[in-house]
Amino acid sequence: MTHDEAVAAEPPPDAPRGPSNSAAAAVPAPAPAPAPAAAPAAASDEERLAELGYTQVLARRMSAFSNYAVSFTIISVLSGCLTLYLFGMNTGGPVLITWGWVGVGLMTLFVGLAMAEICSAYPTSAGLYFWAHRLAPPRSAAAWAWFAGWFNVLGQVAVTAGVDFGAASFLGAYLNLQFGFEVTPGRTILLFAAILVLHGLLNTFGVGIVAALNNISVWWHVVGVAVIVGALTFVPDSHRSASYVFTEFVNNTGWGSGFYVVMIGLLMAQYTFTGYDASAHMTEETHDAAVAGPRGIVRSIWTSWIAGFVLLLGFTFAIQSYDGALNSPTGAPPAQILLDALGATTGKLLLLVVIGAQLFCGMASVTANSRMIYAFSRDGALPLSRLWHTVSPRTRTPVAAVWLAALGALALGLPYLINVTAYAAVTSIAVIGLYIAYVIPTLLRLLRGDDFTPGPWHLGRWSRPVGVVAVAWVTVITVLFMLPQVSPVTWETFNYAPLAVLVVLGFAAVRWLTSARHWFLRQSTPAHPPAD
Repeated sequence: MTHDEAVAAEPPPDAPRGPSNSAAAAVPAPAPAPAPAAAPAAASDEERLAELGYTQVLARRMSAFSNYAVSFTIISVLSGCLTLYLFGMNTGGPVLITWGWVGVGLMTLFVGLAMAEICSAYPTSAGLYFWAHRLAPPRSAAAWAWFAGWFNVLGQVAVTAGVDFGAASFLGAYLNLQFGFEVTPGRTILLFAAILVLHGLLNTFGVGIVAALNNISVWWHVVGVAVIVGALTFVPDSHRSASYVFTEFVNNTGWGSGFYVVMIGLLMAQYTFTGYDASAHMTEETHDAAVAGPRGIVRSIWTSWIAGFVLLLGFTFAIQSYDGALNSPTGAPPAQILLDALGATTGKLLLLVVIGAQLFCGMASVTANSRMIYAFSRDGALPLSRLWHTVSPRTRTPVAAVWLAALGALALGLPYLINVTAYAAVTSIAVIGLYIAYVIPTLLRLLRGDDFTPGPWHLGRWSRPVGVVAVAWVTVITVLFMLPQVSPVTWETFNYAPLAVLVVLGFAAVRWLTSARHWFLRQSTPAHPPAD
């Protein structure tokens, strides 16, 4: 989705709080008519944004549906569910694929509800690190914002890597079926790089095409899920029993503890439920942002929850040979399930539908990722920030940030050349980075207690219990997805997610202590750190 960020004028950490900021959370200007027209709603959005310290420079052309569509596209059940289906088959099997999705979806809804309430109070494209800055105690506000921003960047880059690597794997499977293309780690990485280049070019030059494709993507996902599940339901001559789908446990991890395998197996579902903060990042382009933004977050979660459950049931009931799917020469069990259940022609056609959805998702992920990099660089947080927040005068897009997003994603995927579990590690990094960034504002909201002025979309008396559940869940999954996923643990099976997280966290901490604490968000104008 094409947009450039507003030029921020961030209030200092000791700016007036609580009631003095109530206008940012107030309902639109009072009028006798209950339903304001489009023009008054836009004016109210601008006033709200100005009180948060931002100047309105983006055109507010997005409807509430368009705002929701961006997050729904990035969640992309046809991407997340199917690219980690192999992981699910080995780490828990059918019972984890089905019930894990149900449980994780419920917990994600708690996280999304807590985020949505804060989004309504602070509807700005700066998103999570801005929320952290506003909600933290004055003395530590800049530090909270700094680390929330760094975790967000890490998670965004890893999501881009995960989505486009998954698309490369499925494209390799299709080429294997159609042209006898041998799938190897090296060739998968080449396809991965080519897809990243394609998405970089689209986000650099095809800004109008990107906007149109994002709108098409929602219907591609909805119709695609319906067609695939319909075919898997009515075409095959045989299906697995309900008992098999809902109770069969499979453990190919090498670990002896079933409980341990169940817990780490939740990664399949949790990775899919990422990226819905995009609705918050698009609020400066959305009409009635204080309501449409939070609704976009929550709606994208629950609709994906339903669509993903239907999709996973369709594939799991249609498995003809479990071992055959696991050991498929395509390297992608869902592709083999389609072939076995529907035949070569129909199976390959529907595989193209899946690949198309994954390419849509990756394109939107690069867009959201680059905007986060741009916004964070605008406040001087990244090395060479002056480069990353430059905007092309012709396309009005942050071109340098687009290519940094693509290169960062490629770097995270390269260990696949020597590490067979690298893809699972990338998805773990995505979950850990994003969810820590997601929950920091929620934690700060809880610590503030009643000293919080909610926006027009709020949870009322449910705010605190929802927030507590969200913080507890993120704490659990942050630990879970850093644990080893395969036994025995060797250099070829090592989960390098903790290493990646520690490297980024260590770099951010050192830069904070040696430099950034003196200037990051310490003044009422965008940060001007020393020259990089």
